[in-house]
Amino acid sequence: MRRVSPPLRPPRVPSRWLSALALATLVLLSGCSAFSRAVREGDASSKERKWAEAEAAYLRALAADPEASEVTVKLRAVRKEWGAEVYQEAGAAHGSGDLSAATKLLVRVLELDPDHDGARALLAQTLEARVQVALGLLKEEKLQDARAELDAVLAVAPDHTSARKGVDAVQVAWAKRFFASADTLEKAGKLGNALLAYVRADQERVGATAARERAEAVRLKLRDEVAFLVVAAPVDDKAQAPDVAQRLGAGRLATFLPTQLPLKVVTEAPPGRVGVKLELALERVLPLKAVEESQRTKRYLAGNRSVPNPKRGQFETKLLETERTLETVERKQAAVLREYLRAQMELGTLRDAAERCREREKRECREALVECGEEARAAAKPGSIPGECNPERCSGQCTQDEGLMVQKATAARVLETAVQVALDKAETQRTEVQRNRDAVFREPITVEEPMYSDFVYDVQLHRLTVTATVTAVMRDLLTPQQVPAPNTQDYAVMHEDVAHKGYDRYGVLADPVQLRNELELRVDAGDKAVADLAKRVKERFDVYRGKRVEDARRGMVRPGAEDVVETSVRALLLTADAPPQDVLQPVARARGLTRPEAVLGQ
Repeated sequence: MRRVSPPLRPPRVPSRWLSALALATLVLLSGCSAFSRAVREGDASSKERKWAEAEAAYLRALAADPEASEVTVKLRAVRKEWGAEVYQEAGAAHGSGDLSAATKLLVRVLELDPDHDGARALLAQTLEARVQVALGLLKEEKLQDARAELDAVLAVAPDHTSARKGVDAVQVAWAKRFFASADTLEKAGKLGNALLAYVRADQERVGATAARERAEAVRLKLRDEVAFLVVAAPVDDKAQAPDVAQRLGAGRLATFLPTQLPLKVVTEAPPGRVGVKLELALERVLPLKAVEESQRTKRYLAGNRSVPNPKRGQFETKLLETERTLETVERKQAAVLREYLRAQMELGTLRDAAERCREREKRECREALVECGEEARAAAKPGSIPGECNPERCSGQCTQDEGLMVQKATAARVLETAVQVALDKAETQRTEVQRNRDAVFREPITVEEPMYSDFVYDVQLHRLTVTATVTAVMRDLLTPQQVPAPNTQDYAVMHEDVAHKGYDRYGVLADPVQLRNELELRVDAGDKAVADLAKRVKERFDVYRGKRVEDARRGMVRPGAEDVVETSVRALLLTADAPPQDVLQPVARARGLTRPEAVLGQ
């Protein structure tokens, strides 16, 4: 009989692959439908000359299928026709004189059709015409409108040469206008406003006018006007020390004051100026030398001595610990061995008892077999089993003894394992003891160590001190009738050095006296005094300029006003080392300065 093979089944596709295939097919079909619909909408809008809607539809079609070249051709044709219409509008706007609208339309034409030569040529004419318009506005002094036209041209063509030249001309015109305004303000006595105008003119176009030089001149005038004067009278040298009195002079005081602030040291001051009059008297200059005796110690190596070796002591301690551990291990080993021997003895006893029980059981079994045979032969009925033939008489008598023997044998094997473990531990510990014993024997009993001693030697401390006593009287120039209390201060400068002999044996190097010269210390004392005086003058100046800054801050509600600018500029010059930003920034913004720090000449 022929065997028919079963039909072949197609391979089973996982359900997840079928789902993915169906999803991809759905997406493809939906994409095709979206593409076709977009193309149809674009064609319809193109026939109706609705260029914006046609462009949007073709862009949607390209988004669905970026490789559709026929759609790209249609989109290019739509943009070209759209550009032609916009070009007509741009020509009409250019003809009517609306250059701004014509510029926007021509830029749009070139965006739609970059190859449109007519739009490019007309755009160039339009931009040039706007430049001419800007130049006309410049001649009419309408600088802001001219700059707006030129900026619009540069926004379209950043490299337009005529527009750039026009911007330069506008900047020069702005600079000249601000310069003329600053000159008028300077002649009117409004120096603060004039300074800001000069700075603005210089920032508009550097070098177009002499604004930077004039600004520096106005700045100097303002600094002289708001300067805090320090009238330094000649020093009254009561100590007959001209070298120290010279350090207290007006010239030295000026060098200790910050140069960027309007602080001036003069010998005479006109009335009505802000400042102080400083009267100095050098009471005395006292040099004082002192020598103090003291002792120091120097540790030196006196020799060597033998001391117990600390390493040997450590090794001996470790050896003792290992020996004690060995004793403990051996005691445990002996105890385990005794238990094992006792178990072996008990196991031997049980084994003998079990052997005797088996011999007795064998003997009784043989007797039972003999009796069973005799009784079977004497039986009256053939085939009957007498009672003497009971099988229990040959088994079960030694079961208890054999069970005890098996239990004892198991316990003996456990003890045998414990004995082996104890023997291994003992052998390991003996090896450790021998190793530590060898380490102890290798180390010497004593070692040599250095022995130090302290050498005491005499030291002399030489000290030179120069003390200058200065009395200062600081009078306010605006209120000279007030009599301030004199302030007397001692300014001490000290230098000291140590001297001692040298002892080569103990490693003490000789150190001779090297004191500074008394004349140098007198000069330092004078400088210390004048530095303190400059600090006190600066404190008075800080009080003065703090009031001016507060006046300027009160006017920041209208920072562009002329009176507020006058007050603010003077306050800024008084705070040139750290100008307050809450005054500098509002004033600079109100006057259009791009670099506010230029007001201070920075």
